[in-house]
Amino acid sequence: MDLLRGVPDVSLPRVAAVEKLQNAMWQMPQVELETEHFNADKMYCRVVHRPADTTIVGRVHKKEHFYILAQGHILVTDGNSPAKEYKGFAVIVSQPGTKRAVYAVEDSICLTVHRTRKTKLEEIEKDLVHEEPGCPFLVGNKLRLLK
Repeated sequence: MDLLRGVPDVSLPRVAAVEKLQNAMWQMPQVELETEHFNADKMYCRVVHRPADTTIVGRVHKKEHFYILAQGHILVTDGNSPAKEYKGFAVIVSQPGTKRAVYAVEDSICLTVHRTRKTKLEEIEKDLVHEEPGCPFLVGNKLRLLK
């Protein structure tokens, strides 16, 4: 499945292509995802429960980290190549500067694991992700309300 189907000019740099998808998604119904946060010994883990048939566009991360499919079935693209399919359990090493779109084929649980000395969500996000004014999520993965 091509998550960027219908998005013009997918030959753009990968982050720009995924941002085009993100902007198009603002016209669609929005859902706030159940998100859990954990801290342990200079690590932060975010667990996100993704209902089937949901597409999520992530933030641009500053540091290498783990992206883990703990359960379910997802398709992942960075806008640079066709989506990769992951089922059941998978560990992906996510590189700095990557922005991805993830489609949940079935109910799925995904998590990210990051190195950080920060413990407060606002500080953690400043440490780990780049500012994105058009991002649909606020601190802690809370959905930005549409006006």
